[in-house]
Amino acid sequence: MSFELRDHTADVAVAASAPTRSALFAAVADGLAAAGCDEIPETGGDRFDVEVRAENVEALLFDYLDQLIFERDVRAVMPVDNEASVEERDGEWVLTGSARGVSLDEIDAREIKAVTYSEMRVEETDEGWEAYVVLDV
Repeated sequence: MSFELRDHTADVAVAASAPTRSALFAAVADGLAAAGCDEIPETGGDRFDVEVRAENVEALLFDYLDQLIFERDVRAVMPVDNEASVEERDGEWVLTGSARGVSLDEIDAREIKAVTYSEMRVEETDEGWEAYVVLDV
């Protein structure tokens, strides 16, 4: 599982790859955290749960990242060490997961305003799964 930050006009993009769709979502979420701060403490912060539902995989990724941004704003924490499980249930996509919330007071954080649908893609490849997401900074 990996991610890479890429410059994108006035925004930043996360390109991620992983062997499974679930690991891919966690990697993109870790990319969101990396876009928000340069150094993430290895310890500290409490884990919190996340659950998101959507009509398709791209919408699920969008809503998941949007939920993590919401959690950052409401809890005043940076969601890091993300874990995700993605599955289709009765025609609906469901993500259940968790993140460790590092207090924004403990890090030098940049604001990520929003996730965008611009150029978003989630696809299966011969090597596993890949995603590309543009974040509004």
